Amino acid sequence: MTIRTAIIGLGIMGRRMLEHMQRHPDYEVVAMWDPDPQACREALALARAVPVATSADEALAAADLVYLACPPVPRKAYALAALRAGKAVFLEKPLGVDVAESEGLVEACKASGLPVAVNFTQAAGAALTSVSDAARTRALGDLQGVDIVVTYADWPRGWQKAADWLRFRDEGGMTREVISHFLFFSERILGPLSVVWAHPSYPADPQLCETHLLARLESAAGVPVTIMASVGGAQPDRQELTIKGSLTSRRISDFYVDARSDGGPFEEIAERPSDPRAVSLRAQLDDLLLCIAGKPNRLATPDEALRVQKLVEGMLKGTS
Repeated sequence: MTIRTAIIGLGIMGRRMLEHMQRHPDYEVVAMWDPDPQACREALALARAVPVATSADEALAAADLVYLACPPVPRKAYALAALRAGKAVFLEKPLGVDVAESEGLVEACKASGLPVAVNFTQAAGAALTSVSDAARTRALGDLQGVDIVVTYADWPRGWQKAADWLRFRDEGGMTREVISHFLFFSERILGPLSVVWAHPSYPADPQLCETHLLARLESAAGVPVTIMASVGGAQPDRQELTIKGSLTSRRISDFYVDARSDGGPFEEIAERPSDPRAVSLRAQLDDLLLCIAGKPNRLATPDEALRVQKLVEGMLKGTS
């Protein structure tokens, strides 16, 4: 049997998931919805046979699984509606922007007993699996720190421009959208983190999101995580996570390029896939099947997503 799926939110991520769910033999997208007619038209261009519902409630009623790719603020309401209807839920990250609201959502997820997971895209990927194994077997030696470096010429990036909310402070910004992924990865390796200090910088317009972030976090064992993020200047995107060990270190670039160093230059340890996004999404969808079946899986839990959200929102407020 295929998993009958409804997609709510047909922006960049919703359409991307629509495309890849259609490629996966175990999913059938049976309904989709977005309040923006243009987003619906663009989704229909990818999937003419999938009906566009007249409301979110109509979309989720037709499905066994609801994938939520809408912006963070309305996500809780749709998730709760899906849970009340007895549907499994797959949410985009961040879990939310209001910590108290997200705490309530996590409690509702637990009380429902239904399968719920959050789409941190590295969760089921080869890089996180390999680095986790290397940390567990002590192939890295003693863990000595994590460095997160993110730089962009512009934010949002060119391919994100249609998602206008990404440029605003209320819901958007690179810390929620990108750095959150690397915090999730870091916590999978080091365990729960806490913010030691954080200094975000914002433009003069109070509505706009952060342009820079410097921060230090630590694990319970005192292992530091250092973040340097900036926007501006003529440069290519840079997205790097380095897990530093006393014997070897691992650097993950652009979410999937896995390289190792024993003190010399980092050298890639796996052949790059021809379509890394397809490989990543297929892995996520494969593990989502396990989640729905109640089996062990690598996807991010609501509790993990809530911990990441608390770190992100704390850093965006800054410390004195």
